[in-house]
Amino acid sequence: MRWRSDRWPERIPRPKVRRLTELEKNTILQALTRGVAASPVLAHLGVQVRALRGRFYLEKKSQDDKPTIEILGRITPLASEEGTLLLEVERRNGSWHEVDRGSAQKLIKVVASDDRGKFHGLGSVDKVLRKAKQGLARQSVKRVGDCEFVFSSTGAVCSPQDALFHYFGLPLDVIAEPKLWYSYQRVPQIVESSRDRTRVLVRFIAQNLTGPFSGTCLYIQIDGSWGAYTIKPSASESIATAEAWLAKRQWKAW
Repeated sequence: MRWRSDRWPERIPRPKVRRLTELEKNTILQALTRGVAASPVLAHLGVQVRALRGRFYLEKKSQDDKPTIEILGRITPLASEEGTLLLEVERRNGSWHEVDRGSAQKLIKVVASDDRGKFHGLGSVDKVLRKAKQGLARQSVKRVGDCEFVFSSTGAVCSPQDALFHYFGLPLDVIAEPKLWYSYQRVPQIVESSRDRTRVLVRFIAQNLTGPFSGTCLYIQIDGSWGAYTIKPSASESIATAEAWLAKRQWKAW
């Protein structure tokens, strides 16, 4: 039996890379580097721009005992649209997915403002810090409910990431640690926190046709240091059940 060729969708060709002069390459590299430096979040995370084989890669070194380089995204000069750059993010299967097109300045703003986890999920924090123009200085936040927080100066509701950074005092890189759940486009929601601000239980929720599904992370401060621990679903009902489960496993995350 032979398959008819018209049963398969036509493969979309990859965008062709425009060959840059040395001057053009350096101009784009400098613009991207300035954009990273202007973002409090990207600068603090140590994001760097590297030019390689006609493209530009946004890279971040991990803070593990054995540091590795994480590629947040890549930027390609397009042959079909002179002056236009293509921003892509790598999928889990190794393929690249288009995020946006535009100038170097526009694309760095897209990366910095990400609040869904394509790159880091800390876009709301970056926006507040940029507006305050005080570097990484934490803004005053107050609790107005069990799990709701607002900025004291404006009354504006905090995103979960804002609350974790400004109210609870978590480091930015720890807030962004559940990279896998962010990559699934799961939205964080604070479901419980301790009054001494040393424990926060966060549910990462997504919707599909069958209803909501989620994963849970316990952020906890021990001996002055914050950590992020993914929790097995059956142990994720509360801070107490999550902490007890972690203690049994000698603090090995799920």
